[in-house]
Amino acid sequence: MRKQNYIIFILVSAISFAQNSAVRQFSKTFADVAEEANPSVVTIMTEKTYETRSFQEWTPFEDFFSPKDSPKRHYKSRAIGSGVIVDDENGYILTNNHVIDEADEVKVTLMDKRVFSADIIGKDPKSDLAVLKIDADDLSELKLGDSDRVRVGEWVLAVGSPFSTNLSHTVTAGIVSALGRSNVISNDHYENFIQTDAAINPGNSGGALLDLTGDLIGINTAIATGGFERSNRGVGFAIPSNMAKRVMEDLITKGYVVRSWLGVYIQEVDDKIAKAFELEKRDGALVSSIVDESPAEKAGFMEGDVIIRFDESEIRDPSHLKNVVSATKPGTKSRVKVVRKGKVKTIQVVLEELNTESQDFSGVGGKQYNSFGFSVQNISPLLAQKYNFDDDENGVVVTKVDPKSEAYEMGVREGDLIQRVGSDEVNSKKEFKKLVDSSKDDGAVLLLIKRDDVSRFYALDLRE
Repeated sequence: MRKQNYIIFILVSAISFAQNSAVRQFSKTFADVAEEANPSVVTIMTEKTYETRSFQEWTPFEDFFSPKDSPKRHYKSRAIGSGVIVDDENGYILTNNHVIDEADEVKVTLMDKRVFSADIIGKDPKSDLAVLKIDADDLSELKLGDSDRVRVGEWVLAVGSPFSTNLSHTVTAGIVSALGRSNVISNDHYENFIQTDAAINPGNSGGALLDLTGDLIGINTAIATGGFERSNRGVGFAIPSNMAKRVMEDLITKGYVVRSWLGVYIQEVDDKIAKAFELEKRDGALVSSIVDESPAEKAGFMEGDVIIRFDESEIRDPSHLKNVVSATKPGTKSRVKVVRKGKVKTIQVVLEELNTESQDFSGVGGKQYNSFGFSVQNISPLLAQKYNFDDDENGVVVTKVDPKSEAYEMGVREGDLIQRVGSDEVNSKKEFKKLVDSSKDDGAVLLLIKRDDVSRFYALDLRE
């Protein structure tokens, strides 16, 4: 019995020693990563001067001044953020666009207390990234890791200046709680965030998110507070390093970010849509409409197509498709798998570069008004179901109306079916545009619009 108890004591002692050793090694790993990374993380101070006119203080001359001639006052606004040195030879620093946006002056403070004025090399509001440059020696850089290899549940460290310069190089730890988060900041942005519960606060913006090998896997960008407070509530977001690397390279070499566009409006595949289209999964992006003369139209995409794969990427949702398309090099011939009327079909499309004219049609949402102040789309099973009419009817569907337009004042509404332009029948967007263009010399156009099985004519002025 004594021998058995002795063996148990030895086993418990061995397990306890092993556990303590593992904890010490784990703690040492955290400390090693923080020690190596801290010199590469910088504090960014920005300053902007505002000019205002004020009558807050009365003077005997107050009655002689009109508002535009009133004395000017200058106010300076200061803000703090973080950044990461990613190229020690050239002095390049990655940070968030919102950290330096509209700043008149940008200063960078290193861990060794040296302070430098920074030049803004480029900024990209759509990804909320910016690149700075300082002229300094003896810099330390962080290696950009492969964010595609990050997994939910991995330990990560966040480094930055959460509230002030006195709290610079503050390190917090947590895990990756989710990947591919989107629609966090704006539906118009390109978002593919790494979500973490490592404490991230306002001044951490632009700081480093690190894995336990010390690689930079993300740029800390945003927090979800769950209320009006700006403090951390355990949900923070970082831009993946692979996205940051591509944006940075374009900003440095071109001064802007090169992106591709497909030319489709897309929406989520929810449970109702999945059942209506007889889809096995709820993944993918549903094409609700197609932009005229876009790569999608040229390739033969149709309203009602559900995009489930783009080249090697299985599409999760509309935001994922938007990111995949934008990251593909313009001119690339891509293979896209879609579900069309219950069957899988492969379409080859050649993407084009996203420019100013096509930015409104680069992905989810956007606006497209014609000369009347509304947009039209071809009839599709999806639109027929949405607006409750037969998909074999002729005409084009009004899908958006500008509330400030003449058409809206005249009574044109979303869901209306335009069946004729003048005396000519309309069967497609192309026909509609052609017939309207041919009526420009007349200065007005007559439209036959059907709503709730009742048709009536609308005479609308053509505006330039």
